[in-house]
Amino acid sequence: MARILIAEDEDTLRRFVARALVMDGHDIIEAADGAEALEHLETEVFDLLLSDIRMPVMDGIALATATARLTPDMPILLMTGYAEQRERAEPLMRIVVDVVEKPFTLPQIRQAVADALMAKAA
Repeated sequence: MARILIAEDEDTLRRFVARALVMDGHDIIEAADGAEALEHLETEVFDLLLSDIRMPVMDGIALATATARLTPDMPILLMTGYAEQRERAEPLMRIVVDVVEKPFTLPQIRQAVADALMAKAA
């Protein structure tokens, strides 16, 4: 399946999503913030970046922008629980597949990931 980098500062949510995606057969690497995620992106290859928008150190908007420069063909899926953060992501929609609203259900995030990976294949 796919190799996915999850950048999410909320430990419980990050682990919950990671476990669900592992059950789908994906290889998951976790990062607690955007800066940590960027370190992984600079040295490893991924099929998808799944990132929260609001994080300390480096937010998801800055991470998405840096990721698009590093690996322009990799799909990026953002998550947020804040309407104003979704609005901040609007200008990035040319590089971001989608923005998933929190709270989401397990089937919703699994489907969003599947859709983002399919977008890459198309």
